[in-house]
This record gives sequence, structure tokens and C-alpha cells, in this order.
Amino acid sequence: TAERLTFSVLNWNEDKQNTFGSLIANLSDNIGKCKKCGNLSEKDALCAYCSDLSREYDIICVVEHSGQIATIEDGGVFKGLFHVLGGKISPLRGVNADSLNIHSLSERIKTDNVKEVILALGHDVESQATAIYISNLLESTDVKISRLARGLPAGSDISYADPATLAAAFSGRTYFD
Repeated sequence: TAERLTFSVLNWNEDKQNTFGSLIANLSDNIGKCKKCGNLSEKDALCAYCSDLSREYDIICVVEHSGQIATIEDGGVFKGLFHVLGGKISPLRGVNADSLNIHSLSERIKTDNVKEVILALGHDVESQATAIYISNLLESTDVKISRLARGLPAGSDISYADPATLAAAFSGRTYFD
């Protein structure tokens, strides 16, 4: 993708290249983090999701990075708000809870009448530790805390699943009614 973009830019006229270069050079002057959720937004403004009045304000989906929001939105199922942590707890890398956008989540829950927090975090050790930390942090609230299901992807062949994925699929199985 980067290569295609480069070749495309090389075919632009000089004015368009200069405008594009100026926009890139000034990117950090114009783009910041949403004051509410930590997603990318115009500097000192709410992001598109936090300012969208049609969204469900009582459900927050917690993600590690802003890029994960687009993936969730592409699914077309989630209509609540987001909260971007900016990473995950990783003691070996020197990332602790204070380094992340975690404590503002508990503030949002107190002030915004949130009923559910969905932890859309990975299933590696660091993501699990982050999920446990958030769950413990919110333990004293009346908020329902959930995680995304895990296991076999739709349309996949069970022959290619690794043992950890199979274990998750078996432990998270659902029943026919």
C-alpha cells in the first residue's frame, strides 16, 4: 500500500505534492486525541463517535488502539461509544496502568451513566492483565463488564486451529435452544 501511494504521489503535479507535504508536516498541529475517549480527532475536539448523538451512550467498548475502532465499526453491530487505552499493561516494556488512558474510563462511568463496558482486548498475556486490571478497577461500580467472545473464526476449518483457540472455543461454546 505504501509503495502504491508513493508511486501515485510521484505522478501528482508539484502544487498537489506541496499541499500534501504541508498537510503531513502539520499533522500533529491539527490532530489530537478526543477529550472524552482518547480516539484520534481534530485537536481539542470530540471525535466523530463521542459527538454522534445517535450512538448508545450507556455502552462503552474499550480498545487498545484507535485503529481497532474501524475494524469494529466495519462489523456494523456495535452502536455504542469507544474508549481508547493507548496500549496495554506491559511491565517488561515499562507500561503500567498510569501510562495508559485507563483512569479516565472510571471517571466516564461515574459521570456518564454507563451500564456496560465491553473489553475488546486481545487474548495475549498483556491484554489479559489489562482486562483484569480494568475489571478490578470497576468492581465497585454497578457497571456490567463483558469481553468479546473468542474461539474459531466464522468460516474456518477446525483442522487448522491451534490448541489455544480450540480451548477457547470449547470453553465459550453456546447451546442450541
